[in-house]
Amino acid sequence: MSFKRISCNDIQQVLETKDSILIDIRDNNSYQAGHIDTAQHIDSVDLDALYSREEKDFPIVICCYHGHSSLSAAGFFCEKGFTNVYSLDGGYAAWALTKPL
Repeated sequence: MSFKRISCNDIQQVLETKDSILIDIRDNNSYQAGHIDTAQHIDSVDLDALYSREEKDFPIVICCYHGHSSLSAAGFFCEKGFTNVYSLDGGYAAWALTKPL
């Protein structure tokens, strides 16, 4: 199973889905300086607990700086058996430009 790419305009609809998770893989300083409201920094995510969950069909959105590193991270989650994985196109930089003021 492969991941899907998602635009900043479509992310909210996915994140409103029950049990969805948004993982920010940027460095901690960048995350602390600003992040999408519901994002969890990769360091705060219990990956072992996530990997061991029986259900693997809940949405996982991966966010990075510009949407490049999230592609390989999304692929990694697919390799772990997750079936509803997204990479945020343009990353946090694109989202910051499109978020409402």
